[in-house]
Amino acid sequence: MTPGQLEDFYRGYIDCLNRQDWPRLGDFVHDAVAHNDRPLGLAGYRAMLEGDFCAIPDLRFTIALLVAQPPNVASRLHFDCTPVGELFGLPVNGRRVQFDENVFYTLHEGRIHRVWSLIDTAAIATQIGTSG
Repeated sequence: MTPGQLEDFYRGYIDCLNRQDWPRLGDFVHDAVAHNDRPLGLAGYRAMLEGDFCAIPDLRFTIALLVAQPPNVASRLHFDCTPVGELFGLPVNGRRVQFDENVFYTLHEGRIHRVWSLIDTAAIATQIGTSG
């Protein structure tokens, strides 16, 4: 894949997530995917994402920064959402919060195989008035 093709692929992946088009997730995510060095497989990865949407009904992934250097993608994702209960161990409980995630992906066989994610939980803690 060229960098441009990889960027298009990644935008398609984010669109798949935002539409919660779970039957197409395997078009983007490898069967043996790992998240933060935890082997999840496609079914586990899908379950993780479905859980995110249950905890955050208005969840929407917005690409703030995207860099593609095959076979790797780096992205800064922005979130503006209203989680229903706890989020990352913080008592958000229906308050609107904004935060970012820095995430790195490695593709294998044309699909996302490794994901490393770091979420700015300190920004959430500041917004809800805890020391998180």
